[in-house]
Amino acid sequence: MRRRGWTRSALAAVAAVTLLAGCSSQDDVSRKPTREPATPAAAPTLAATPAGEVSPSTPISALLVEPRSGVLAVLSADGKSLRLIDRGVTPAAERTVALPAAAAMLAPGEPGEILLPAPRRVLRVDAASGTVDEIAVDGDARAVALRPEGGLAVGTADGRVLTLAADGTVDRTVTGLVSVDAVVAAGDDLLALDRRQTIVTELDLGDNRPGLTLRTGDGATNMIGDHFGRVLVTDTAGNELLVYTADPLVLHQRFPVGSSPYALAYDERSDTVWVTLTGTNEVVGYDVSTGIPVEVGRFPTVRQPDTVTIDNRGDMFVGSATGDGLQRIGADQRKGQ
Repeated sequence: MRRRGWTRSALAAVAAVTLLAGCSSQDDVSRKPTREPATPAAAPTLAATPAGEVSPSTPISALLVEPRSGVLAVLSADGKSLRLIDRGVTPAAERTVALPAAAAMLAPGEPGEILLPAPRRVLRVDAASGTVDEIAVDGDARAVALRPEGGLAVGTADGRVLTLAADGTVDRTVTGLVSVDAVVAAGDDLLALDRRQTIVTELDLGDNRPGLTLRTGDGATNMIGDHFGRVLVTDTAGNELLVYTADPLVLHQRFPVGSSPYALAYDERSDTVWVTLTGTNEVVGYDVSTGIPVEVGRFPTVRQPDTVTIDNRGDMFVGSATGDGLQRIGADQRKGQ
């Protein structure tokens, strides 16, 4: 049976596609309406003690737990160094890797590997050894995702999506966006987030062009996928969480979540999406399995929580972009959520 909330959202999505299709030609990027990309709110001073444990850290721009090894990767604010923390040994082992270029974000690669897009390359870091390899890319790579067949999808600052075969050769180039700030492989479908247009686009790889496109709130910033094939987006300017599915691209849920939602992480153990609120220094969990998100947990964080990740055991890590620490909220502390 179709849920009423989903039906209303689907109708709104169809209308949004129609409006966007009439705005401008995909080939004339310079004439497309854009905005300055939304940014997280400048966080206030802490109103509550952060939950869990906080360890000292320099400012953090990205976090990722590599799924196979469980190694926690911590990207510095300038993107030029990567801390690899192996929590599988006692005491935890840590190494710092100097990167050959400033990385924009972190993404899981092949088992045991971390991907980092950077100007004119994608870096591949072995989570266990810290060894760095490079794949040459034509452009300033801003986003990367591993595709099911083993190749990569790379988004660039000038609005292109490159699909790379397993050997690194480019087999497709999709143009027509203004910037590509996140890419998600949802099964066989590939979606891109354009912060300057605040849109999500389902790419038509057969014709090497953008496909269905939906306006994504007032100022979308981050996008992740889950194991159900859903795509989750933070509308930082509009204070909302948005949930899509692909093939065809449809907006299913749109829900107000608080002040300046920014970073996202998905806990597969509990099927919960966690969202950081930089306007209030909080992280909030939502069950999105029904027609509307349901809040299941809320915790105070370190100041300026611009990034979050969750490991296979359910431990959550939140990073402060202002150097106020690396926070761990254990799975046992979130029982009942």
